[in-house]
Amino acid sequence: MSSVWIKIVGQHKAVERLQQLAINNVHAFLFIGPEGCGKEDAARAFASVLITGSDSDNSREADLITRGAFADVVEVLREGAAVDKDEAEEIIRLASTTPTESNVKVVIIHEVHLMRDSAAARLLKTIEEPSEKVVFILLADQLVPSLSTINSRCVVVNFMRLTNDIISETLCNEGVEQSVATAAANVAAGNLPRARLLAADERLAHRQEAFASVPFRLDGAGSTVANIVDELFERIDEASAPLVEQQALELKDLEARVSLTGERGSGRKALQDRHKRQLRKFNTDELRSGLATVAATYHAQIIAQPPHPNADKYMDAVHRIHKTMGSLGLNVNEKLALQALFLQCPSLMMMARLAPVN
Repeated sequence: MSSVWIKIVGQHKAVERLQQLAINNVHAFLFIGPEGCGKEDAARAFASVLITGSDSDNSREADLITRGAFADVVEVLREGAAVDKDEAEEIIRLASTTPTESNVKVVIIHEVHLMRDSAAARLLKTIEEPSEKVVFILLADQLVPSLSTINSRCVVVNFMRLTNDIISETLCNEGVEQSVATAAANVAAGNLPRARLLAADERLAHRQEAFASVPFRLDGAGSTVANIVDELFERIDEASAPLVEQQALELKDLEARVSLTGERGSGRKALQDRHKRQLRKFNTDELRSGLATVAATYHAQIIAQPPHPNADKYMDAVHRIHKTMGSLGLNVNEKLALQALFLQCPSLMMMARLAPVN
């Protein structure tokens, strides 16, 4: 018999705490940890234990919960830039309905660090005094002011950022070559699911080189910037191929199950919507990672000795890049955002021409 906790790596303290909390009568939990640390998988594992009363992953319920297809485990994902008041009303409605197959209903709310103040205020009473058959699991990358009141009504479970060594070791255990695992872990920024996709990406090094070369290709012309941005987006589209293949397999498995069992409410639309969000998120993560590489290129000039006379301009470019990185994923036109950014970034073209030839 295997455990529902087996998928959560590098979070021993959090898992131990959840195993203890599973036997307590607590109605609201707040899982806090950086993206890709495993808190989403932990939420589903915890929901499985609450519903089945067991750590085993062999039951029908555990299998469905893991795949996000169990009727009494509802996962709420934001539609826009943040969880707003309308979505809060829908959460309240979901919490008011009784379980259909088990003794408890679990409502998992993703990305509550992006919840608007109005939504948090609307949800406060429901989270504080839910139905006795409802348990809330809130997921947040970090604590923000809008969560201060909700935080005090929840049992907080902290998840650590996964180290590069843990991610690399996990990938190696999954059959990835050491050099590939190390490279993927270094780029993934603590995000294990992203590292898995990057490990299957043969173009990773070329894509990093393409972003690193951007400052050396800028010449002040809008046409040059447009060509650079188009090229980068083409590379990102290529990078998403492993994710698209993975999603196609998930949809195929779902269709096979529906054909075999004829089950109603199979979750086809929910799966397709989740796939769209995953793909959009992957592309945004790629842009953030690439822009971090561009920033590192400028930073190398800032710390060069002797100091470069344009160091202040390069520092300003780094600030602009990080500001743009922060705006990605918040319903901005990412292609236009990159074009506007690169038009304001200084060129390193002359430095490339002056570099000595080996």
